Amino acid sequence: MAAFPALAQDADSEDTFSAVVINAQSQLPLESVHVINLNQVVGTITNAQGEFSIRAAVNDTLYFSYLGFKSQKIRVTNDMFRFSGTKIALTELAYALEEVIVRPYQLTGYLEVDVRNLPVNTAYQYSISGLPVSYEAGSKNPSAVTKVLGAILNPADLLRNLFGKHPRQMRKLRQIKEDDRIRDLLASKFDRETLTELLQLEKVDIEDILTNCNYSSSFIQTANDLQILDALSSCYEEFKVLNREN
Repeated sequence: MAAFPALAQDADSEDTFSAVVINAQSQLPLESVHVINLNQVVGTITNAQGEFSIRAAVNDTLYFSYLGFKSQKIRVTNDMFRFSGTKIALTELAYALEEVIVRPYQLTGYLEVDVRNLPVNTAYQYSISGLPVSYEAGSKNPSAVTKVLGAILNPADLLRNLFGKHPRQMRKLRQIKEDDRIRDLLASKFDRETLTELLQLEKVDIEDILTNCNYSSSFIQTANDLQILDALSSCYEEFKVLNREN
């Protein structure tokens, strides 16, 4: 990132911030880069000259995302407002194709030998007396049983704990959904990277919330980021209604 002095201007507490996004290797401008203000939850894209303008205040964090380039976060400073000509440089991702060796299971025909060669399923299941089915809880640890019991006996309490840890992030859901630029970006994403930056949630937190809202593991793994955002929002709205009734 480089800043070049030009016409100075006074920085208000909140103003329109303008800059240019370039390719760090070629120094050429990048068109259609998505720029998101993570603090104010507004987005825009760069034009053919790599230029953009976005509502921002000093100390806001801007998030830059562009296909084939490493995503980047920039903290807005006073100098960026005072001097025009700020350039944000994005670095191209290096893709390396690794050789994949497929090792099929070598079956001998002898049951005792073949059983030892087959992979072991490490996902543990727990049976509860009086219930007709068993429940899978992943790895074997003390919290697994508690998680299963909580989901079965009091799902509202479990969701209250999950949402209660992130009240500010949950309140941002509606803001994110209202910005078309951000929605367009999320619709093209499947890696949860932009979504985790916007919500300041870990991927595991997102998966826990959706799992306990009865979304399938197939949906959680294959949906795009916009679908995941809508699912989180729907889950949270339903939880708020149930929480008021209890």
